[in-house]
Amino acid sequence: MSVAKVSDTHFRLPIVNSAPKIHDSNKGLLDSLLADQQKLTAVEKFSRMHEEHALPAQSKYYRDLIPLEKPKPGQQYGFEVDLDACTACKACVTACHSLNGLDDNEVWRSVGLLHGGTPQAPAQQSVTTACHHCLDPACMSGCPVKAYEKDPITGIVKHLDDQCIGCQYCILMCPYDAPKFNAERGIVRKCDMCSDRLANDEAPACVQSCPNGAIRITMVDQQQAVQESQTSLFLPGAAAPEITIPTTTYKTQRSLPRNMLPADFYQVSREHSHPPLVAMLVLTQLSVGAFCVSLALNELLGAQATRDFGGHSATFALVFGIAALNASLFHLGRPQFAFRAFLGLKTSWLSREILGFSLFAGAATLYAASFWLPSLPALPVLSAPPVEHLRAPLSYAVALSGLLGVFCSVMVYAATQREHWRGALTGFKFATTAAILGSSTVLMIGLLLSAEHAALLLTRGFRALSAFLCVTTALKLLVELSMFRHLRKRSHSTLKRSAILMTGELKGATGWRFACGALGGIVLPALSLFSAPNSGVSSEVLMAMAVVAFLFCLAGEFLERYLFFAAAPASKMPGGLS
Repeated sequence: MSVAKVSDTHFRLPIVNSAPKIHDSNKGLLDSLLADQQKLTAVEKFSRMHEEHALPAQSKYYRDLIPLEKPKPGQQYGFEVDLDACTACKACVTACHSLNGLDDNEVWRSVGLLHGGTPQAPAQQSVTTACHHCLDPACMSGCPVKAYEKDPITGIVKHLDDQCIGCQYCILMCPYDAPKFNAERGIVRKCDMCSDRLANDEAPACVQSCPNGAIRITMVDQQQAVQESQTSLFLPGAAAPEITIPTTTYKTQRSLPRNMLPADFYQVSREHSHPPLVAMLVLTQLSVGAFCVSLALNELLGAQATRDFGGHSATFALVFGIAALNASLFHLGRPQFAFRAFLGLKTSWLSREILGFSLFAGAATLYAASFWLPSLPALPVLSAPPVEHLRAPLSYAVALSGLLGVFCSVMVYAATQREHWRGALTGFKFATTAAILGSSTVLMIGLLLSAEHAALLLTRGFRALSAFLCVTTALKLLVELSMFRHLRKRSHSTLKRSAILMTGELKGATGWRFACGALGGIVLPALSLFSAPNSGVSSEVLMAMAVVAFLFCLAGEFLERYLFFAAAPASKMPGGLS
């Protein structure tokens, strides 16, 4: 395969199996027209072969558009699209939908549009796309239940519908938006290159239906595909091929302008906000943060720092942690099969996240129980001293397993390799959420249950905790505000699209996010720092301030996580005009 640069304003996509054009200067116009009439379209070829009984009924349609033999070692099947022959008629879309028996509004193949050029010489190009059956499919490595498999002979990436639990993580992992969630069935489905038809020497639906023969199945050399992916040359507006190494080949004989972009490149709209994931992420980080803050206070100031409310704080954090894990089940299309989520531990960060928080829930339950079991009259065998000796190691087990779960949560989104979910930024957001909600939780529980409410704020530990909450919240809000600097950039990057959404369609949620964060994490904690027993502020007011500050912090973090999903433009193939 070769890539030829035509000029500073034009480029050529890879040209594969394209016969060179032969020009005869002696041929007249009439001869040229007569010669063109002798060229048969794919439909005409099939009609002639059918009339001559060259094809058995219902078998071997479009036999010249599929390989004549099985792939050899180091090879696999792949789609080849002749852009010069594609007219955007969408016969391939219709045939795929009909032959595969797809539900209403379910689409496995789509047709997009590229346009560019200049006002004097405009250009446009239709593009048909489906699953690229990548060499390193991200959908397969990310699936927590092993609902994907790559055929070792053909290289086709298949989805196992019966195994799927509908977590939709493969949709986030795929940079080309190939897997599609079917809400009625509660599972994800996608193109499998009509593997059952190929196994019987019949062409896939899209190949068979194209009237111009623009789609065919070819043999792909896997090593060559790896090398070509390093050039980052695939399609304008599509994700870089080195991420998953797609095997679809697009060929053309024409010189396309260098400024060709998808027709929907400048269109931005909110993405799915995934409310169950928002609740799960925020509440797990609240729970982990509360346990870690309590542990830090005990280590720095001694066990007396949380003596009056340690058990209540642990129980409060445990309740939110359990609620978070239950909320995650509402995200699944088939929650009754959630137990399968541990199958992908070897490759899936989602499986590791589930394992991490499962360990956290178990350790947190034992730790919270250690405060209450000695007081139960039915369990006299559990005296206080032995339980207290176990409490310290349990607290470390809770903190370590919780931090492991939060780290896996970060990697779940960093593994998608999307710019707005990159590891450093996502890790900062998740860590600061745990710190903010953990600090506000401990402050609230401490003020509500302490014997001396106002005096508690004068202690060195709690004044430091209030200051820590103010600084952490201010730092996080500044980092989030830095997103808007991308609005000034000329390039229409992914981060600029996020900023456009946050100042446009999502400006209401954005404004409330900063208002709640500032009030709950900066203003009210700062006021508590200036409160003293002789300042005239009653204990009831202090308790009310702590509760309101916690609620504002919680609301602010919920809105931040909502924007984390809703203002994150998805990676996909070129789309059309809407």
